[in-house]
Amino acid sequence: MSRKEELSRHAARLFAEKGYHGTSIGDLADSMGVQRGSLYAHIEGKEDLLYETMRDGAAAFHGALNSVPDGAAPAEKVRLALRAHMRVVSEQLDVATVFIQEWKYLEGERLEEIVAERHRYEERIRELFREGRDLGELRADLDVTAAALAFLSAANWAYTWLTPGSDTDALADRFYALFLDGFRGYSAHS
Repeated sequence: MSRKEELSRHAARLFAEKGYHGTSIGDLADSMGVQRGSLYAHIEGKEDLLYETMRDGAAAFHGALNSVPDGAAPAEKVRLALRAHMRVVSEQLDVATVFIQEWKYLEGERLEEIVAERHRYEERIRELFREGRDLGELRADLDVTAAALAFLSAANWAYTWLTPGSDTDALADRFYALFLDGFRGYSAHS
């Protein structure tokens, strides 16, 4: 691992724990056991590390979504996408936490780039629901925007309560069952 990669890993952990604004260059130097000034050989400022973490997060979430087979049935794609998303949150918890929470502290073109990546990912999730609706696997009146927001809200918020070693596939499948079947279920009295 290069010194820059090590610095990025430490930054993601500290940003996840303390927030971007709560983390100083001194904190980063201390976590690596180096002098503050030596960090500037690798970065111009703390925002460089936030940006790198955001790019890593975007790549991780898009990469996970890319693993969903194109040939799968539309509803199965939703289930596999939920599994893939939850796996990123679990396996790359620091990066996922920062990607979900700290993006708003970027500025200028970097902010625009990351917002565009977030929107592109959200659109990819909407498209999964749209495909399921249009091909008749999901309800014809499905609001794909609301469905995508529910998916992302449930999956993203997991960073706050996931425990190490959680079976994220089983958890994603339980979420999926709730999404697919709803909360009402089928009563024997109907």
